Amino acid sequence: MKKVIAIVGPTASGKSSLALELAGRHNGEIVSCDSMQIYRGMDIGTAKATPFERSIVPHHMTDIIDPSVSYSCADYARDASAAVEDIISRGRLPVICGGTGLYLNALLFGSGTADMEFDADYRASLEEIALRDGGREELYRRLRETDPGAAETIHMNNVKRVIRALEINHSAKMTKAEWDRCSANKEKRYDALIVGLNYRSREELYRRIEKRVDIMIEDGLVKETEELYRTGKLCESYTASQAIGYKEILPYVKGECSLLSAAEELKKATRRYAKRQLTWFGANREINWIYPDESPYYGKNSEKTFEDIVNIAEKLFINFK
Repeated sequence: MKKVIAIVGPTASGKSSLALELAGRHNGEIVSCDSMQIYRGMDIGTAKATPFERSIVPHHMTDIIDPSVSYSCADYARDASAAVEDIISRGRLPVICGGTGLYLNALLFGSGTADMEFDADYRASLEEIALRDGGREELYRRLRETDPGAAETIHMNNVKRVIRALEINHSAKMTKAEWDRCSANKEKRYDALIVGLNYRSREELYRRIEKRVDIMIEDGLVKETEELYRTGKLCESYTASQAIGYKEILPYVKGECSLLSAAEELKKATRRYAKRQLTWFGANREINWIYPDESPYYGKNSEKTFEDIVNIAEKLFINFK
């Protein structure tokens, strides 16, 4: 099977730095596995690679569509797979990097929802309900009744995902979680070495998250949000509007709260997201976990700590080859 490396884990764990180092050492190119980095203009809030980093190593699956365009997991599986095949055809190594577990699963195994025979009339009826006054609430109520587990992980305003979960229940007669598990049992497209970054200390991970939020605000997250809002790219009907970072800063942009309050909401939302990521990745027994805070240099010498992480990943890669 064709070989790829995947670097996964919760937000702010250091995935991008490790992916950049491994790609640089092994003639690699990075394929983003982030459901929000695909959108143009959403740079700071999604922690995209900098122009300098992209000049060092080619990056794929970032800045590919406008925030107003509908883009599904199945779309990602198709486009990311094309990028991976292109990289391999040129004798280079695909290094997949990101924290969107559903997208990674779709790329490695194929998207389960892409293979489903959908009922077009049923979908149209749901979309019609969504357009009515109180329609989102009605769809979300149905989801809570038919698939409570999915309702816990999908925001009511994310109409596209609510409809998708309802379609799975309607067409496949199973919950979204059951469908995802069935999809995971499909034959792999690629032989993947999956390396996960996490921290033994949850408090340390949260500290890194809070520091990242502070840096994003310093780097211009508010201005970026203002521009997206001004140009109509944060419309509630767009999936992009649900991106963590923008939906928490937007109330400040609208004058509805203080910047301090918005920043605290962003930190809380990011911590909750990290917990969901860890729950998702925790169910994958193929992940080789590396814990930076286990390094004897952690907190004393960041360069040595990073060197330890890279050395562990290098050993895994040598055995994988």
